Amino acid sequence: MPGCQGVKVEAGVSPALCRNCKSQDKPGNLPRFAPQSTFSELGGGLDDTITNITQPITELGYFFSEVIMKKSIPILCVLLLLVVSACQAAPSASPQPTTTIASSGGIATPEVNSQLPITIRYAKGFTLEYKSNYKILTVTQPWAGAEQAFTYVLIPRGAETPAGLGNAQVIEVPVRSFVAMSTTYYPFLENIGKLDALVAVDDATYIYNPSVREKVASGEIAIVGGGMGGPSANIERLLELDPDVIMTSASGIPELDVYPKLEEVGLPVVINGDYLEQTPLGRAEWGVFIAAFFDLEQQASQQFDALVQRYEEARALTANVQERVTVFTNTDYQGTWYVPAGESYAAILLKDAGAEYLWEDEPGNGALPLSFETVFERAKDADFWLNPGFAASLQDLLAMDARYAEFKAFQTGQVFNYNARVTEAGGMDYFESGVANPDVILKDLIKIFYPELLPEHTLFYYQQLK
Repeated sequence: MPGCQGVKVEAGVSPALCRNCKSQDKPGNLPRFAPQSTFSELGGGLDDTITNITQPITELGYFFSEVIMKKSIPILCVLLLLVVSACQAAPSASPQPTTTIASSGGIATPEVNSQLPITIRYAKGFTLEYKSNYKILTVTQPWAGAEQAFTYVLIPRGAETPAGLGNAQVIEVPVRSFVAMSTTYYPFLENIGKLDALVAVDDATYIYNPSVREKVASGEIAIVGGGMGGPSANIERLLELDPDVIMTSASGIPELDVYPKLEEVGLPVVINGDYLEQTPLGRAEWGVFIAAFFDLEQQASQQFDALVQRYEEARALTANVQERVTVFTNTDYQGTWYVPAGESYAAILLKDAGAEYLWEDEPGNGALPLSFETVFERAKDADFWLNPGFAASLQDLLAMDARYAEFKAFQTGQVFNYNARVTEAGGMDYFESGVANPDVILKDLIKIFYPELLPEHTLFYYQQLK
């Protein structure tokens, strides 16, 4: 989700970090509670978060992501996404943590009939319905406050188009070529063994996935623009590629969205609203949405069920914690410190990890803009400080603001950032594969807060700042 494409901004991410960009522009006047976008989490989530977004404004993360992060958008993108509505410096060659992330070869999946009904349990933004010889995918919330839904009828390749479909878009499946306008789609393609179907991306600057970066460098994967806040889509190149599906996110702002232009020329564009999901499992279940275009939703559903089990087992470890550690997130940016509201993606992860997030009682799922003084008053004695922007060391934090040294968490060295896996260009894997692996993020957080509960776990996305 290069540039701002597909970026989702999430509560818990600093405003200065777009999921796929590093614009340091001031985000402008945000409402008291800026809705969470991927843009990833920081939580990724708008996706790349609002999926590699500039520092996810409230979070974690996937809108203007990953950002969040996405899998880490310029500040302008973040601002717009937030108003409308959820990256990353370890080179790929560095030693990999022992944590195993689900991938296309990670779960043995038998041959299955793709027409067996799949029940969507956590995601709130799409539905999947089976008819006698076709499937109907409906994106019920394409952007925050949307009053329209987008319907996609998936019919077997070469089959006759059913009658009475109205304005629904018909797509033949399984698709053979796929254009991704967000980096957060890559891990889901990889999980089902379809990363080779990727023929174009919006931008390559902040991509973390080594395979995708290599194919972009070799010219096997084209760069076509069209991401939020990035260059305009190269319509001519897209028409030449003639892909079966172009997947992107939308904000509901005509000046920012690329899908209307693609529809005008007859290109098969699909809206993905994963960055609007409030919960980590809800966002991860969009892997089933993507897999349905390949007739592999059964495989994706089995993988998701295994992920849910791992997530719930990790969460259960903190159920009997008697004394919860206290936590705050992010950093001040030009006089405003954005913290995730209590119902945000980031706050949910912290709660599931057994921590007492200092703003967990604040309603809403977006970002709460506060002054440095307000944050300091409440967080000066907090046990842990997470997600401090682009900081890779304690000295980086001091260079931003010498007052950071007055926080107890700084003085005790309990400062952790989600930048353990980052490319030289700044593409954070947290906002990319983290969207598909919230169980690993949760285990990282538990390891940070209560290391005795996960003695064998090695931090994967997070690192302690020295």
